Amino acid sequence: MKSAEIREAFLRFFEEQGHTRVASSSLIPGNDPTLLFTNAGMNQFKDCFLGQEKRAYTRAVSSQKCVRAGGKHNDLENVGYTARHHTFFEMLGNFSFGDYFKRDAITYAWNFLTCEKWLNLPKEKLWVTVYASDDEAYDIWTKDIGVPAERMVRIGDNKGAPYASDNFWTMGDTGPCGPCTEIFYDHGADIWGGPPGSPEEDGDRYIEIWNNVFMQFNRTADGVLHPLPAPSVDTGMGLERISAVLQHVHSNYEIDLFQSLLSASAKAIGCTNDAQASLKVVADHIRSCGFLIADGVLPSNEGRGYVLRRIIRRACRHGNKLGAKGSFFYQIVAALVAEMGEAFPELKSQQAHIERVLKAEEEQFAKTLEQGLKILEQDLAELKGDVVPGDVVFKLYDTYGFPMDLTGDIARERSLTIDEEGFEREMEAQRVRARSASSFGMDYNSLVKVDVATEFTGYTAHSGSAKIVALYKDGQSVDVLSEGEEGVVVLNQTPFYAESGGQIGDCGFLQAGAARFDVRDTTKTGGAFLHHGVLDSGSLIVGAPVETHVDADVRHATSLNHSATHLLHAALRQVLGEHVQQKGSLVDSQRLRFDFSHFEAIKPEQLKALEDIVNAEIRKNSEVETEETDIETAKQKGAMALFGEKYGDSVRVLSMGDFSVELCGGIHATRTGDIGLLKIISEGGVASGVRRIEAVTGAAALAYLNAAEEQLKEAANLVKGSRDNLIDKLSAVLERNRLLEKQLEQLQAKAASAAGDDLSASALDVKGVKVLAVRLDGQDGKALLALVDQLKNKLGRAVILLGSVHEEKVVLVAGVTKDLTGQLKAGDLMKQAAAAVGGKGGGRPDMAQGGGIDAGALDAALALTVPFVEQGL
Repeated sequence: MKSAEIREAFLRFFEEQGHTRVASSSLIPGNDPTLLFTNAGMNQFKDCFLGQEKRAYTRAVSSQKCVRAGGKHNDLENVGYTARHHTFFEMLGNFSFGDYFKRDAITYAWNFLTCEKWLNLPKEKLWVTVYASDDEAYDIWTKDIGVPAERMVRIGDNKGAPYASDNFWTMGDTGPCGPCTEIFYDHGADIWGGPPGSPEEDGDRYIEIWNNVFMQFNRTADGVLHPLPAPSVDTGMGLERISAVLQHVHSNYEIDLFQSLLSASAKAIGCTNDAQASLKVVADHIRSCGFLIADGVLPSNEGRGYVLRRIIRRACRHGNKLGAKGSFFYQIVAALVAEMGEAFPELKSQQAHIERVLKAEEEQFAKTLEQGLKILEQDLAELKGDVVPGDVVFKLYDTYGFPMDLTGDIARERSLTIDEEGFEREMEAQRVRARSASSFGMDYNSLVKVDVATEFTGYTAHSGSAKIVALYKDGQSVDVLSEGEEGVVVLNQTPFYAESGGQIGDCGFLQAGAARFDVRDTTKTGGAFLHHGVLDSGSLIVGAPVETHVDADVRHATSLNHSATHLLHAALRQVLGEHVQQKGSLVDSQRLRFDFSHFEAIKPEQLKALEDIVNAEIRKNSEVETEETDIETAKQKGAMALFGEKYGDSVRVLSMGDFSVELCGGIHATRTGDIGLLKIISEGGVASGVRRIEAVTGAAALAYLNAAEEQLKEAANLVKGSRDNLIDKLSAVLERNRLLEKQLEQLQAKAASAAGDDLSASALDVKGVKVLAVRLDGQDGKALLALVDQLKNKLGRAVILLGSVHEEKVVLVAGVTKDLTGQLKAGDLMKQAAAAVGGKGGGRPDMAQGGGIDAGALDAALALTVPFVEQGL
């Protein structure tokens, strides 16, 4: 069976067992700060398992795209050198949210794997592991399924702590957890390796193909396991692994999914396809890079972008090792789209964008590689001994993307070796820093859990009646809130919009008789709306009726800005191109902020075009229409999904004429004309490949323009002009300034020349060399450079160091006549002098510049000149 057929068979099998087919979520986890990337099929269902979200189904099946290349789950260094490690893989999974449990989960897994209609694997080839104390699962396997005891393995706490086991799963240090049972495939006696739990278990004979996790307990901070009221099931089967089994190969790189990618990689590089480790790296990495970019990640120096950059550069280096010349990696994208674009259409729609990002990063890496080589040459020139220190090797790896073997190759050419142990120590220290910086220590029991769902009435109302269903103080459920206390109020229904999709939560107040609760923010957990605020007067009790009042003015201004972001998004794609994707937004009553993918600053004429297009749509006064539908119908209508949003089965499609169609659950204007006017107030970069526009609308836009008009008048008054001739007046002022600056430079040059005549007379003779070290406060670096040049001509064979305190900083310039640079170098003198004043410096052998911050040490720095000359001659 081909991999695509296996994927479809798995999804279809579980659909026949009453599961809802759910599309793969983005590789960027939605609203989950604990994860760098989506790394398992259960990620998108985490809130369901935690009891914070209820969906229309209790059984689900999916084929989830996953990346493990950063943070806690990181397979990067093993990729290409083992049969089954990947940065990107597909996880086939079936899930039960309080529906079926162990017996059904085990039966489903066994039937899919062994039934003739499905995968038809030989039963005698399958081994099973269970958690040591999970007798229930063991009995189901042996008594119901009929797996013989000799192919059953109990695995206990084999990782050094209670419940730390290959067969006990935890979401974190606390929260849902439980035993798991794994299914292994036996490749046969001709492959080395032992069954799970044996000393030879790391061999390739017995390969895990399926894991059933039974979420049975909730672990609290004291380590106690409490039975969950509604046990759930989370399973996973790697598509690549099961494809290798069914296609009768022992390496994932031999399956059909990889064969075309390996061929395309070899062609792009210009090498033979001989299953080299480096070729496997390239073929694997094009998958993770292509999918990450399609899901909105761009190369950068931090977070997800940094991981993507490392993967790209690792692929480029391995391509270079195979003889690649110039940019090659981006050329493999077409093969990736051909192989996986049918199952993941985002690859097709983003192909040109992916290629452009990869090509730009490859070209940037080529420049970085050149810089790194220069740094390495410098380090090798200063090396004492014949071993390159581990910290130098690591610096080149971490900063410039130099693998250790590249540095080793260069070192060997010079009969040097590298400190591999020191490099590994630095690598381990980095891993420790990465682990400590990750957010996997979340206590899931500390999250506010509300079992009820709040009905939202805010699309049509600003006020209404409701009932208090829960109260919270300091994160703990309480029955009463008293005057002056901060807390959270949960209602059965509310007109308050909860923060989502970049739009801030509503504010206002709740009234219950004499009690008034000031709502300062509204958020959402699961289906419950949380009203955060302070009780100004009286007291609130659970079950009491309240009147709800949203601040209508703030809501209205916010809704105008939110609608404007939709128009701006559509205009950006029209002006800049279809590659533009939203990278985040913030919408409040004062202004809007919109982040989007783009590789360069927007030109002034493009900004003007954006404003013109949006304001033309505003003047059309099109009706803002909403429609509730399912996600597939919405996509057929051409609706764009917004970055960072989490969509359910039913979605809200927002249309503004025929100009903008997006999925959005926010509050919006009634007609585009309500926005009044949009004015862009700033545009700039916020990360590599990510730009940000800030804008104002309506009354705020008018106020901004009025303020600009006042500034214009003030500027005209300062140059004794008017709005009509302001440009001419400013041009005249600037021209006069240029003339004055030129005259000043001429006067300074004359003064320096006169000073040079005086200074040359005070030079000392040191072993036949004229040495001059002088302090000239108030002179800038440009003046000192000119003076050093003049003094070198006057003095002949000379070493000169001039210093100045200029604008509260120390400025230093050193010069050495060319007949002395074989023995004395200006750069060496400058390093000593600059260090003495708390700074840095360097330059050519005959001329160097530097500076520092310690003006009090300038005289001592100048005094270093004579000893420097004496020691060098």
